Amino acid sequence: MRMLGELEARVMRRIWDRDGPVTVRDITDDLRRDRPIAYTTVMTVMDNLRKKGWLRRTDHGRAYRAAALMRFVGELSAEEASALEEAYRRLAGGIGAGPGDAR
Repeated sequence: MRMLGELEARVMRRIWDRDGPVTVRDITDDLRRDRPIAYTTVMTVMDNLRKKGWLRRTDHGRAYRAAALMRFVGELSAEEASALEEAYRRLAGGIGAGPGDAR
């Protein structure tokens, strides 16, 4: 059995302390009581634990799709995030669009 890193062990302890399935948000909120930690960091750690065989993942409604989107957004550069924000403004009908933006 592979050894767990410090953060992996902390995540597993939080999971074992709960009764039943957990979400990345559940564990992130628990860990944030001790120190600041990013949602995407916890998601990556939990995915690594899944790959090592410690966890299994199930799709529950939109939860997994939202987690995948959060990971994607969390990895964007500033320029990519700005382009995504502009694309969203255009799709949303110009809400919050700056002056001179095409609608």
